[in-house]
Amino acid sequence: MSESAHQAYSIRDQKYGELLGHLDRRSGLIANLRTVTFLGSVVVLLLVAFQKLPRWALSISFGSFVGFVGLAIVHARVIREEARASVLKALNTRGLHRLSGAWKQFVDHSARLIPDGHLYSADLDVVGQGSLCQRLDETGTKAGQTQLVAWLASPAESASAIRARQGAVKELAPLLDFRQALVTEARMAGNDKADPAKFIAWAEGRSGLTGTRWAYALAHVLPPITITLGLLTANDVIDAWPFYLGFALQVIIVLLTKGALNRLWESLALGERGFVRFEHTFQAIYAQTFTHPRLVALQSGIQTQGSVSVSERLRRFARLMGFAELKASGQLHPLINALTLWDLHVLTRIEHWRVADGQGVRGWFDALAQLEALSSFAGYSFENPDAPFPEVDDGPGHLIAKQLAHPLIDHAVHNDVELVGAGQAMVITGSNMSGKTTLMRAMGLNTVMALAGLPVCAKSMRLSCMQVMTSMRVKDSLERGVSYFYAEVQRIKLLLDTSSVNREKCLFLLDELFMGTNTRERQIASKHLMRVLLDTGAIGAVTTHDLSICELEGERPGLVRNVHFRDLVENGQMTFDYRLREGVVTTTNALEVLRKVGIFIDDPAVIGA
Repeated sequence: MSESAHQAYSIRDQKYGELLGHLDRRSGLIANLRTVTFLGSVVVLLLVAFQKLPRWALSISFGSFVGFVGLAIVHARVIREEARASVLKALNTRGLHRLSGAWKQFVDHSARLIPDGHLYSADLDVVGQGSLCQRLDETGTKAGQTQLVAWLASPAESASAIRARQGAVKELAPLLDFRQALVTEARMAGNDKADPAKFIAWAEGRSGLTGTRWAYALAHVLPPITITLGLLTANDVIDAWPFYLGFALQVIIVLLTKGALNRLWESLALGERGFVRFEHTFQAIYAQTFTHPRLVALQSGIQTQGSVSVSERLRRFARLMGFAELKASGQLHPLINALTLWDLHVLTRIEHWRVADGQGVRGWFDALAQLEALSSFAGYSFENPDAPFPEVDDGPGHLIAKQLAHPLIDHAVHNDVELVGAGQAMVITGSNMSGKTTLMRAMGLNTVMALAGLPVCAKSMRLSCMQVMTSMRVKDSLERGVSYFYAEVQRIKLLLDTSSVNREKCLFLLDELFMGTNTRERQIASKHLMRVLLDTGAIGAVTTHDLSICELEGERPGLVRNVHFRDLVENGQMTFDYRLREGVVTTTNALEVLRKVGIFIDDPAVIGA
């Protein structure tokens, strides 16, 4: 655990907790004052109406009402500050939970973002409960979370792309205030993990108002004339019929344009979902100074379009949406709309905004999503300052790690791993629960992290850009009528096809091959599979209890290496040191495990053995 990160989170957690208390008390006081001023205004007004007070007291009533409105404005700001402080406190509490290992309690829905049958995500706990994504995710939008998962689910295209992410993460890691502001403003703008997809779809959609252009032109002429005629009629300057004629023409325009305007409003209401408030999120990005080219490029894509910043463009959209909200005002809306052609004015201006700025919306939120994902990576680096960034190249497959450990296990044991060239593999033997599969998951998950741009859980690590592929948690399917063995065969076929396409660019991790068939066929199939994979130049590891697979070391000297984990039984107690050793294991513990749970084997042949 990083003491500096723990201190930073603790100070902020306490700071925002105290601020929340202060704002809550202030909010309560303002709420009481609002009640007093409103009631005071009403009481004075009634007393004047019933001639209990002189008419000059109306100024007191008016002053009280003005005070009520002013307090309402101040109260809204306090409520927003309170909401922001609440988000910031929650972020720092989450940081403390991550450092203490309590992050597995976080709610996580990332598994739905990965398709079934992914090459490694399920076996390596990349997504879902207890996963790497659950540990990392500090995004504020669904687009940000989707980008985070996408980077973890597929390696970057080149070593240069990985180094660019590494540089961006290094710069973002100490910028705790910016990273938390980014998430806070995103969560203030919309619901938790707000999804910009519908807003983007609306912004990039086709215009629905092409048939109302004639009416928009009349909307600038008729209402001023009609209102003027109404004032003249009210003051007995002219007869009433010109006003009624003008009003009738406007009602006809309202009826003729109602369908198109309502369809626009419905699509807008569905897609907008609070995204007008993202101006503050983009403003936070605009205000930060970056030096790394990747961050500068992302920032430049959302700072300005022409001479107007993205935050200002969204602010204009927010103002228009505020005017459009009159449609929700019930009985007041039809009268104002008929008199001023309000909807035609406002919704047409919103349509003009969409035409002018809509094509840029996707780019804005794509850049935001990448910044969110990079910030989540930076949070891991900030909390693990001793975790090094690996050296990555574009050469043939290799993986060399010193003191490698599983990044999601507290106090994990470290081991060295060396696969220095194409076609190399480790055959890992060992007793049950000794650490074989955990080592492979550590290899796989650290490789996934390295190729995404993250620091790794090791003293040092060098590797090439590779496609990770695993077969560990194969499941049968009653619904599809697939047996365990056939499911594993389908999985292996996918791995063989992948390694054939990506020659010398794959890392395979296989756990106990072909357990669904008999020993003789398992031995034949397992050896053949290993030979085929190694012939494609893939590197990797396989765990096994079948020692015949260890014969591959003799077949391919210098390429296949036998290693093992061992257990110790002292005074009836079974212990493990989880240290990787050279050679083939010479002990087993299956019978001891059975005895520990109360299952005793008394077969004379077994006892004799």
